[in-house]
Amino acid sequence: MGASGDLAKKKIYPTLWTIFRDDLIPRKTVFVGYARSALSVADLFAGITPYIRLDSEDERQLFEDFQRQNVYVQGSYDQAADFARLAATVADLEGGSGSGSGGEGRANRLFYLALPPTVFAPVTKLIKEQVMTDRGWNRVIIEKPFGRDAASSAALSAHLSGLFREEEMYRIDHYLGKEMVQNLMILRFGNRIFGPIWNRENVACVQVTFKEPFGTQGRGGYFDTFGIIRDVMQNHLLQILSLVAMEKPVTPNAEDIRDEKVKVLKCMKELKLEDVVLGQYIGNPKGKTEDSQLGYTDDPTVPAGSVTPTFALAKCSISNERWDGVPFFLRCGKALNERKAEIRIQFRDVAGDIFAGQCQRNELVIRVQPGEAVYVKFMTKEPGMTFRLEETELDLTYTNRYKEAILPDAYERLIMDVFSGSQMHFVRTDELREAWRVFTPLLHEIEEKKVVPLPYYYGSRGPRQADDFCVANGYKFTGTYQWKKPTTAAGAGGNS
Repeated sequence: MGASGDLAKKKIYPTLWTIFRDDLIPRKTVFVGYARSALSVADLFAGITPYIRLDSEDERQLFEDFQRQNVYVQGSYDQAADFARLAATVADLEGGSGSGSGGEGRANRLFYLALPPTVFAPVTKLIKEQVMTDRGWNRVIIEKPFGRDAASSAALSAHLSGLFREEEMYRIDHYLGKEMVQNLMILRFGNRIFGPIWNRENVACVQVTFKEPFGTQGRGGYFDTFGIIRDVMQNHLLQILSLVAMEKPVTPNAEDIRDEKVKVLKCMKELKLEDVVLGQYIGNPKGKTEDSQLGYTDDPTVPAGSVTPTFALAKCSISNERWDGVPFFLRCGKALNERKAEIRIQFRDVAGDIFAGQCQRNELVIRVQPGEAVYVKFMTKEPGMTFRLEETELDLTYTNRYKEAILPDAYERLIMDVFSGSQMHFVRTDELREAWRVFTPLLHEIEEKKVVPLPYYYGSRGPRQADDFCVANGYKFTGTYQWKKPTTAAGAGGNS
């Protein structure tokens, strides 16, 4: 659903091609695109092909086979007759008649809703009434936004619960498909070394960061409706926080993991205005590109005088025995100095320092993107005839350790999870409810008071006040650590 949209062209269809190419799903699987645009399959693929990489003649031939497995149906998102026509098309492809019991044998249906929220309710209702099958399973992938606040999210969840069972719903958060986010479970619970220090007695603070080096790029109309908190922080970053902070699940099964994530969220306090720093990028007169010289409100798709934040830093608190008093900083923004997503766990200062203040805090850093890596910053003696200390690292950079590894795209991994029926990396209804409970009071306060965000230059680290806020709340930044790039491959980053 939404086959002609940007998400479908840039992410979903390239992912479906990849899993088809790699023989990860049955070759008889048929891909049915549905949208309002009047298109042929050839027209549809003309828009998809620029996002597809074909490295050989064999791949080009296979891509033609993939294209032949595609069907396109034009229709509205609110007319039962159009959905009945879609159901008849699908039934014919399955070798039966009607949406339910026609034909012989098993036939499963997976619905991917790459749609704007405005048509979500009628589409899901008509899918339920017209297109679902009783010859196999039905699974529905739902893209964010999952509402705008607690009330709208609850209404959406109630609507969906009235149509589908929980096990049929897959609320997709592509960040949960990232290699290093998935590795968090193994790092935490598969190693004795981390367990005893993963608590408030040893951890000073945790920072989860998401940075983009570009602005809205003509998508300001969409972005302005939601803002950076709804777009990134309330979902992607909060999901990572819950994986960092949760207790050890009884098993690695989906429900046990999601139970522990919900427990963490239930222990979190609601955010208030004093817990955040908000920013909005302005044009950088020293910018080297035309885009960097333009501010957020210079985007013609952004309403004049908009006060929507493009940067946010939030200090979250978890009131439980493990984390009481430890600040969890969530930091995200557009038009910043680099592309980076990482988890930074900073440990407390060494007690009884005998090295005249030369010791810096140890840190465990999990680099999600780019250049997947895990490294530990620690102190060592400077080589040579000296007793000075310096910071260095124990380094697991994936491009060095796993040179031959090809990491799957997050969408590829998650769509395969849906095919196999695993909900481990998808958001459950009660999890979503708790997430909105934490953020809704803050979002309403920002909107009611029309809070004006702090300006920051395109290409900077964000508002200076954000760094000051972190330092005032227990984070230490020295700027003394330098990453020494390995000679065999590029490292994961520069200054920390």
